[in-house]
Amino acid sequence: MNTDSLCRPSDIVSPSIVVESELTDFDADQRLLAMSGISLVIFTSVGCASCRFAREQLPRFDLAVDRLCWIDAGSNGGVVERYRVFHLPALFVVRDGEFFGALQSRLTRTALNEAVGQALSRQAEELP
Repeated sequence: MNTDSLCRPSDIVSPSIVVESELTDFDADQRLLAMSGISLVIFTSVGCASCRFAREQLPRFDLAVDRLCWIDAGSNGGVVERYRVFHLPALFVVRDGEFFGALQSRLTRTALNEAVGQALSRQAEELP
């Protein structure tokens, strides 16, 4: 088995039922503005056990989002600062380039879907 720089298997087909993207300081804003539909933006770190759980489980959940956008908090300090990330994993909702804020939720399918629905009922803002 081969692994990538984040120690994830790279030679196994992902069981993900949702599109996944890796974003960085250099492309996060442009890509989020250009993406249509609902994006769940997730800040993680290699050394965080909850982040490893999120990386493993969230792609398998039947979530009410079009894509998962992963950001490595350890390598992307600029976007971490703009989003005011203070704990990991940190989750945010973006729909059609508009920011709907942070999610406070347990990492379960039901809780996340409820939190996404609540976030989308708030007033949209510009991306941080």
